[in-house]
Amino acid sequence: MGFTVPESAIPLVLKATGANKPFVTEAGARKHLKKRYLRPIPFGPPARLRGVRVERRLSDPSGWPVYDVHPAKKTFSRRATDSVVVYLHGGGWVNEIASQHWQIIARIARDTRQRVVVPIYPLLPLGNAREVCETTVNLVRAEVEAPKQVRIAGDSSGGQIALSVAMKLRDAGIDLQGITLLAPALDLTWTNPEIDIVQPNDPWLGVPGGRVLSEAWRGSDDVTDPVVSPLFGDMSGLGPMTILVGTRDVLNPDAHQLRRKAEEAGVSVTWHEAQGQLHVFALLPTKAGELGAQQIVASLQPVAPGK
Repeated sequence: MGFTVPESAIPLVLKATGANKPFVTEAGARKHLKKRYLRPIPFGPPARLRGVRVERRLSDPSGWPVYDVHPAKKTFSRRATDSVVVYLHGGGWVNEIASQHWQIIARIARDTRQRVVVPIYPLLPLGNAREVCETTVNLVRAEVEAPKQVRIAGDSSGGQIALSVAMKLRDAGIDLQGITLLAPALDLTWTNPEIDIVQPNDPWLGVPGGRVLSEAWRGSDDVTDPVVSPLFGDMSGLGPMTILVGTRDVLNPDAHQLRRKAEEAGVSVTWHEAQGQLHVFALLPTKAGELGAQQIVASLQPVAPGK
């Protein structure tokens, strides 16, 4: 584990950096949408990521930038050729992949000895839920033909995409060996009454801005379509699911709903609820974040054939 900061410092950092501004008000969300369209930020990986080798595909049928993050040669094993993880980054459908995402991606590749596929999907206002879901389905489908095991993971808005993609793949007869979701966005109607209970304790996300971003992301689809809000979809037949969420996250109530629906549908669910923790806590440099990162890595370990 690298350096850690006190958990009490995180809300102060969020406020000081303005990380919560796109979410706490409708005006803040609209301003951020315009800012990101006019001044997009780089999406490439950091210059150095320990224990991995990063390759950008020269071209991909998706038309998107796509990276393959391989475990370094000294940690390479046959398992790395037999299995793959597809990781969808979060950011409210408007923020680009960040250093924290690249760090957890590198850790997954390094500690599970698998290749991690990282699609850089189009963000708002250019992207929308259906386009990103369907293109990601095709990207994953292409991976299924080669490795024996495919798992998908995502955080926050990336968790929404990951679960919607898993449902589409299930409908197409493609089974994923695992679905790992960190603080996923699940119901873009924002109508769960328990959200109002959590909101005063969440220093990061907010319903007003969340609704603006959700409305833009749904495109021409109804907000309750599972391609937009996967909580409204059928959970039966999905692969084993791991859910991580903090109690100080407005997405927490919907995560509870997902757990209930998935278990009722016969899906195996591993549940990690971190008391007092914020949104995407496993990406934060805290002791709780380190434990969450360990849980993510454990959920994505390949399984030896026959087990």
